[in-house]
Amino acid sequence: MQIALRNVNQVWAYILTQTLKRLGLTCAVICPGSRSTPLTVAFAQLAPDIEAISILDERSAAFFALGRAKATGRPVVLVCTSGTAGANFYPAVIEAKESRVPLLILTADRPQELRECHSGQTIDQVRLYGNYPNWQAELALPSLDMGILAYLRQTIIYGWERCQAPTGGAVHLNIPFRDPLAPIPDGTDFTLHPEEFFAGVPITHYQLPITHYPIPEEWKECKRGLIIAGVAQPRRPQEYCSAIAKLSQTLNWPILAEGLSPVRNYAELNPYLISTYDLILRNQQLAKQLTPEIVIQIGEMPTSKELRTWINATQPRRWIIDNSDQNLDPLHGRTTYLRISVENLETERLEITRNWEYLQKWCDAETKVRKNIDDTFKNIEELIECKAAWLISQNLPPETPLFIANSMPVRDVEFFWKPNNLKINPYFNRGANGIEGTLSTALGIAHRQQSSVMLTGDLALLHDTNGFLIRNKFVGHLTIILINNNGGGIFEMLPIANFEPPFEEFFATPQDIDFSQLCATYNVQHELIISWQHLQQKLNPLPTTGIRVLEVRTNRKIDAKWRKENLGNFAVDIRI
Repeated sequence: MQIALRNVNQVWAYILTQTLKRLGLTCAVICPGSRSTPLTVAFAQLAPDIEAISILDERSAAFFALGRAKATGRPVVLVCTSGTAGANFYPAVIEAKESRVPLLILTADRPQELRECHSGQTIDQVRLYGNYPNWQAELALPSLDMGILAYLRQTIIYGWERCQAPTGGAVHLNIPFRDPLAPIPDGTDFTLHPEEFFAGVPITHYQLPITHYPIPEEWKECKRGLIIAGVAQPRRPQEYCSAIAKLSQTLNWPILAEGLSPVRNYAELNPYLISTYDLILRNQQLAKQLTPEIVIQIGEMPTSKELRTWINATQPRRWIIDNSDQNLDPLHGRTTYLRISVENLETERLEITRNWEYLQKWCDAETKVRKNIDDTFKNIEELIECKAAWLISQNLPPETPLFIANSMPVRDVEFFWKPNNLKINPYFNRGANGIEGTLSTALGIAHRQQSSVMLTGDLALLHDTNGFLIRNKFVGHLTIILINNNGGGIFEMLPIANFEPPFEEFFATPQDIDFSQLCATYNVQHELIISWQHLQQKLNPLPTTGIRVLEVRTNRKIDAKWRKENLGNFAVDIRI
């Protein structure tokens, strides 16, 4: 079948989008603008093979795309016009690099003759994102030359590869167009045979070669070893957790599991799971008794400052298992990397029958501290911020996607998230740890998935309220559990909180927002939570459509006072 096209930009955009379709692209997020018209029209014509989603705000659009890529494990395309539009993608590009999420960014641009001459809506877009993309290039101007069209096809294939391998991240292609931008005849008379032209474009799934790796001898001989299951968003969480469990049970080593790891949500697989390590290590006597000889870190280092300080002080021999090419050791210890996935460790035929004493100390401490946490929270009726994570961990429907905002929510999840067998899928933006795009990322994750939940503070939500503009494009349901303590609670935990002024105005930054009115503006459902029982009733079952905000109002000063008085006490009387 022949395709006849009458506009050179239309030809260019057709080749580009058809190549991506054949590579397996299923979602393109498109921001409105004139210079990107050829791309917008071409993507819109590819429905339903490619879902084209129009989002007004570029920063929100970029984080929505980031969320979709996190949820699907596949690249998502971002399209924008020329000028400052692409600059708004920058925070999401940074997060994509740091959290290894594949994005393909297409910024339309004016041709070279209209640059640096005040032609309007024109900036220098070449290498716009510095060194953050995995790869970046400016495409040639649209041409009908078959050699140049073949160059375009192969460049798109290469860009698709580079945003996924060897490590996920963003690829930026800057694409200049001359007028006319709309698909009107410009004298072009072009015919293409798609079956022939696209014959070599395969659907591809990129991953590093699988390498099976035997367990090192020094692990087998070590009597005081532990495994850290750090921050991770694996594509196959059950297989990931099973592999960590096999390693733990092979070596008889405890697993210190971050709340931002799925390991805590597959507790039945991991009998040696330690969830209260941060609180245990606040007891200096316990911390000394539990000093390890070897630490295996899987994924990124947990958030816990107590854990980092302890490892830095004890200086164990460390191994990091991760199949990326990144440096994942902010402590700069005596570290060896195994550039493989934990699933590729050979544990099946190995049996070790020692190391019980060290393991038992950790398990005894976990049992006692976990009981103290549970007993404490069961008796707290007052709405305080820290209890939310503990309650949520026990009451969501199985396999719920959960997006956890930065600042205090990720820390409360690490401190208090209770091990369970609900197979909850935790998501987060812990690459650069910012609060940009919190709502938009969560909506991207929840789009076309089962009903999802976001746990956030008030400032993180307010920082991305433009995300609510996505509501008419959003398919699915998102419940937002909003901890509203009117300001930045995390700053209450820092020494600067003792300096007033300037603390309240410049650090806590209370915004005094009526969230019921804000939600009404966007036609989003809002409900004020009046008790823990009320919140529990709203979590299971979840609605199936729309966006809902469940606001839990707490007192920021009381929240901070509770943490300061209690975090160090859960393990204070523990003896092992």
